[in-house]
Amino acid sequence: MRLALHIDDYSGFGAPGELGPVLARVAETAESAGFARLSVPDHMWHAEDAAAPMPESYTTLGFVAARTRSIELQTLVTAATYRPPGLLAKIVSTLDVLSGGRAWLGIGPGRNAGEAAGLGLPFGPAGERFDRLEETVQICRQTWSVNCDPFVGEHYRLGSTVGSPRPVSRPRPRILIGGDEEEALRLAAVYADASNVRTGQDARHRIDRLRGHCAEAGRDPDAVETTGVLSHPADGRGDADRLLKELWRLNESGFDTVYLAVPGAGTLTPLETVGAKIIPEIATW
Repeated sequence: MRLALHIDDYSGFGAPGELGPVLARVAETAESAGFARLSVPDHMWHAEDAAAPMPESYTTLGFVAARTRSIELQTLVTAATYRPPGLLAKIVSTLDVLSGGRAWLGIGPGRNAGEAAGLGLPFGPAGERFDRLEETVQICRQTWSVNCDPFVGEHYRLGSTVGSPRPVSRPRPRILIGGDEEEALRLAAVYADASNVRTGQDARHRIDRLRGHCAEAGRDPDAVETTGVLSHPADGRGDADRLLKELWRLNESGFDTVYLAVPGAGTLTPLETVGAKIIPEIATW
């Protein structure tokens, strides 16, 4: 099992002028501690407090790329309707090139209608968002290939999918599709390298559904990494045993990688503790 660091709350990173230096130290510490991946939410507002800091995700990942060397980078997850697909493909491929092949495309249909309306971003009904998600993934995959042909879909029409520089990742940046809905699981089985689902007590059922869709698509279920987000259960005293028990439950449920949201990450100590007590233990699972 692998651990990724999910930064979902910047409120402990200090004033705006301090956010960059603190984020750099968090990313460097996470990499040194052995976290395999670093993810950030693709939100423009904080879900619970619109006044809380929420930097734009891909600018943030570009900054982190410059301060790290090996940790993988992604959003968890981009709302498919927030950026035109051709532009999104260019953003991710640029991040991949500048980071030396460490970029993922984490993407989903989008769920925050209020955020989208507040910023004038397209949203649409659920069925349409899933259709746009599928076309977006198709466009990204085509843009990252040597195929420069036009793309004509129901929602998007591109005159050319030329993309240069080509991504460093081979054969392309990896794709994670997030969501528990049947359509999200189907799309992950068809197009993605990873699927992100909720980590509750019925998580095993979701993973079994994903595996069923893989079988229908003719893919080896083991080819799709299973991931989920877990809030660090420590009570402020660094309860490593509690965290290990939760991770073991997820390992038994079939998760390959867990994105850990760590309260107080800006102080660095919780990250160092996880690196010393948790990551070496789960590496053998």
